[in-house]
Amino acid sequence: MNTSKRQFLGRTLGVSAGMAITALLGSTRALASVEDVQKAIAEFTGGKAPAEGVVTLTTPEIAENGNSVPVSVSVESPMSEDDYVESVMILAEDNPSALVATFHFTPASGEAVASTRMRLARTQNVLAVAKMSNGDVYSATNNIKVTIGGCGG
Repeated sequence: MNTSKRQFLGRTLGVSAGMAITALLGSTRALASVEDVQKAIAEFTGGKAPAEGVVTLTTPEIAENGNSVPVSVSVESPMSEDDYVESVMILAEDNPSALVATFHFTPASGEAVASTRMRLARTQNVLAVAKMSNGDVYSATNNIKVTIGGCGG
């Protein structure tokens, strides 16, 4: 059967449009939920609920650019052989992946301080959870407002 140029182009464009729509819909990623964050915290802490205090989470209140948001965390600890911070996990509630970073420490670290930059999809809570060598866990939470072009968001 002979196919005209018009039929060929129509089929080709139809298939291309279908593939483009499928790619766009398929690339839409679900955002982490509060339940995802709580599950990650429970896995990190062994199911122990974190207490407030000891952890200082430093973030901007307003991030004009969600592509590069500075975050730093420090944990009060003597960092001795018997009493030190084992690890700190940073999470963001509404990102495609809740886990932003995990930092590991030893008594040789001297202090439990770390910083990084992260991407934030939109205005959301950022959490830091610290696990101590004695099994205690602590957390801090900050809400960061992400604006779009400095106009609000």
